[in-house]
This record gives sequence, C-alpha cells and structure tokens, in this order.
Amino acid sequence: MVDFIFGVSHPGHWHDINIQQNPHHYSGLRMFGSGAVSLLQEKVGAGVYFNPYVQVNGMNIKYGVVSIDRLCKDLIDWETLYLAGRMHKPVKILRDDARVRLANQVNLTEAVRVALLSLPENFTEEQLFERIAGISYKGDFRMIVGENPNKVQNIVSSQMENFHRLYFSLLDDLPNVTILNNGQLQQSDNPRFRGLMVKKLPKTLYDKVIKQHLNYASRKNIDVPEDRTLLYEQVAQSDVLNKYIESSLRDIIARTAITQSIKGIFTAGTIKTTSYAGEKLKKWWAAKK
Repeated sequence: MVDFIFGVSHPGHWHDINIQQNPHHYSGLRMFGSGAVSLLQEKVGAGVYFNPYVQVNGMNIKYGVVSIDRLCKDLIDWETLYLAGRMHKPVKILRDDARVRLANQVNLTEAVRVALLSLPENFTEEQLFERIAGISYKGDFRMIVGENPNKVQNIVSSQMENFHRLYFSLLDDLPNVTILNNGQLQQSDNPRFRGLMVKKLPKTLYDKVIKQHLNYASRKNIDVPEDRTLLYEQVAQSDVLNKYIESSLRDIIARTAITQSIKGIFTAGTIKTTSYAGEKLKKWWAAKK
C-alpha cells in the first residue's frame, strides 16, 4: 500500500468536495458531514485524517489529509513528530509548496542536529541515517507489537543513495562536521558547537530537554549557569544528554501515536482497521521468526 499525504488550505472544504466525489473512501463518519470529519481531523491526534485501502487506477493507497498550517508547525516545532518524522525519510513531492519546502528544510536540519548530539566524534553515514530515520519511532507502541523490529535498518539500507542525496548538502554546510572518505564522518566535540546545536533544537524538544536538565541538576546539586550560552554547553556536555533526548522524543510521540491509532478505528471503519492491523501483525510476526 502506497502512502500519500495531502496538505490542504481548508480541510473542511476539501472533505466536503471529496465526500461528494468519493464517498466510498470514507467510513460511516461521512454521514455526519464534512464539518464532523474535519473537526475530528483537527482536534484528535496529529491533525491528520487517513483513508486507507483506497483503489486508484489499480493501485492500493492510503492517503492522509492535513492542513498546511498544521503540517508546517509540526515540521518546524516537532509538536507531534507524526508528519515531521515521516519527512525525515526520502519522500516524493508531487506538488511543491514554498511554505512546506522551507519548513521541511528546517525539519531536516533539526533532525541532523538531534542525531549528531547522540553520536560519537567519529561515525558513518549509515549510523547517522539510522539515527535520523529512527527519531519518529521513539515511544511508538507499534514498534513493540505491530511493526517489523528491523524497520529502521530496512528503510535506510534500501535507500542509502536517497538518504545521501537528501542530507549531503546539509551536512556539507555544517561547520562542525567533516565528511571523510568511504562514508565516514567526523564531528567536532567543541562545547561551543554542541551548545549551539542544543540551542537550535526544535521548540517542543528544546523545552523538554532543558526542563529535564534543570530537574536533573536540581536533584544532583549541580550549579546551573545563568548565562544561556553556558547553560546550552552544560547540557551538551552532560553524561545523560542521550537520556534527555530519548525520553523527550518518547514523550512527544507516544500520546499522538496512540490517539491517532484510536482515531483510525473511526476514520477507516472496523473492517479496514481489522485488515490493516492484521497485515501489520503478519509482517511483525514474520520479522520475529
């Protein structure tokens, strides 16, 4: 099944037209009208409304609808990482939108910073891409039951060239990263550079990481500098920085993963939901063997 995401300016109007033209794409929720559909889309989960198992020209697709405003906010601030995380991976842009393009450049750069903060001084392209691809699966309950446990490695190994094309120019522009030979990279462990990466974390993750550090410092009686630059450097050099990041990502992702999945029962209907869950479980079980 091929996944599509449609970013639209006015979800209510879009659903109104689509329900008239393609009522079979929707569950029984369509009977309550486009207003109810768009309200459920915007107020529950990640702001995305999915219609799965749709046949288009002999192709089985799943498409999600999201407002452009909500999409751009997630790309920049990582409010839920539901869509921002999907766009950390190589995707095909069918119709360009300047706002989304610029917001996603911010998103990709932020993903590189988060990965670098959790990697050692020397690392490989594959390690970097696996860190980036794995960001959006932290805290997702489906990775425990329902998803192939090797999903992240499979995504990267099958698309190394595409990942390289997506991230190479961003890496080349970073003053603290040196691209070596044979897929090897090196980053500076200078506290100033690492502190700047902490400062430039996406807003939602930044708030959680700083809060965790302040709580940790309070418990351990660690003096916290009043100067923000020195604070960022202290966070960057913390022995538990990876724990701050991992815990914060799980906190961002877990709730939305659950609520979006529950919403899917209503938006897809019980038959499609059962079929979709069954396919996921089959893949998970096959990967476990």
